[in-house]
Amino acid sequence: MAIQSITLKPLLSPIQQIPLHIQNPNSFSLPRRTQLSIKASSSASAPWEEQIPPNALRRKRDSSWRGGFSLGVDLGLSRTGLALSKGFSIRPLTVLELRGQKLELRLLDIAEKEEVDEFIIGLPKSSDGNETEQSNKVRSVAGRFAVRAAERGWRVYLQDEHGTSAEALDHMIAKGIGKSARHERIDAYAAMKVLERYFSYSGKGIELVVPKQVELQNKLRKGPPKDVDFFPEE
Repeated sequence: MAIQSITLKPLLSPIQQIPLHIQNPNSFSLPRRTQLSIKASSSASAPWEEQIPPNALRRKRDSSWRGGFSLGVDLGLSRTGLALSKGFSIRPLTVLELRGQKLELRLLDIAEKEEVDEFIIGLPKSSDGNETEQSNKVRSVAGRFAVRAAERGWRVYLQDEHGTSAEALDHMIAKGIGKSARHERIDAYAAMKVLERYFSYSGKGIELVVPKQVELQNKLRKGPPKDVDFFPEE
């Protein structure tokens, strides 16, 4: 499957971004068709983090930003934990005992119901930051799923999840959750910790999984249809 992963870097602030200046903007004009062509070309060649910044970065740059929600995903061999971020609220959602296509379709159904527009999938790494055998398996699943998600304009990111399971266990113990309940829900709490890390870093260092098909890349740029309840002016 043709995909590519792009690690997002922090954007320059407006002060650091040096705009181009035209001394006499009225001295010439371009045909409208040429103007549109230049605009489209510039947009397509811009870094992905500028074209479609992750929700965490959008929130950091504009506290009043109104946008979609994020689904944290902790992939396992037989169990997948999910967590949901709506606004500033992050909570464990559910644990799915599904694999393959059934898992992918269920993720899409949940995203549709919860108005999600991005998936933050935990990428297992070692304590020194190196990738593991499990990393390759997660990348493979994320690559296949990114194609399905892009069809709807939804983004798929990979976030380093090292240590999140231990953090989740400590969190559940601190909340007084019993041993049996911890066993059933720990994957969902691990997904919550993946989301918390993603937002605490404002999306810095995550990887955007981009399908290589141009038509799917264009759908990512366009994004999902906007909810008229949140964007009545559009």
